[in-house]
Amino acid sequence: MLAKLRDKMFWLQLFCALVTFVLFFLFVRADAAQYAWGSKGEEVRQIQQKLRQYGYMTAAADGIFGKDTYDAVVWFQKKNGLVQDGVVGKKTAAALGLTLSGSVAAAGYNESETYMLARLVHGEARGEPYVGKVAVAAVVLNRVKSPLFPNTISGVIFQAGAFDAVSDGQYNLTPDADSIRAAKDALGGWDPSGGCLYYYNPVTSTNDWIWTRTVQLSIGKHNFAI
Repeated sequence: MLAKLRDKMFWLQLFCALVTFVLFFLFVRADAAQYAWGSKGEEVRQIQQKLRQYGYMTAAADGIFGKDTYDAVVWFQKKNGLVQDGVVGKKTAAALGLTLSGSVAAAGYNESETYMLARLVHGEARGEPYVGKVAVAAVVLNRVKSPLFPNTISGVIFQAGAFDAVSDGQYNLTPDADSIRAAKDALGGWDPSGGCLYYYNPVTSTNDWIWTRTVQLSIGKHNFAI
């Protein structure tokens, strides 16, 4: 009888633990809702409408988070004492009078891959604006998803001739905090490049082929292209 009672208690405790885990997971995902450069959809349009209403943005509310929206968000954050990262998360949304319902999907990458990506960002985009660092990391992840490139972060980074930082040894430098954060932001779903597969510095690039790519936008000293 005592053994059966212990079994029932065990299964009850296990059930409660599972329920707690699921509720915690759902809470974390909801709390992680954020919109940034590259995001699209109805909630982006609502953000843009608020920015227009408050006089921070004059461009159309088209539901596409691009440079105009990013600049408006940074301006709004600066005026309202918020972290000026150009990302509309929980605090910025609340200041705008919005409640975000979306969520950022959890990234399926481990710590070593995150650090690897951060090292590339540091080597390739050191001195670039933060959004440009995230965009460089996003290009790597876009290549991972593309059938034109290797399907792993390490495969993309170490593909022969793919990145100058690997060729000249800057990849081996220790990444700073911004580079690590940029890698994590890209892994979390932020793509300021809008899906680009290439980037280059038009002032220093000597690769004739890269100039044949269609440039989608420029961030800092880099052109981002498809």
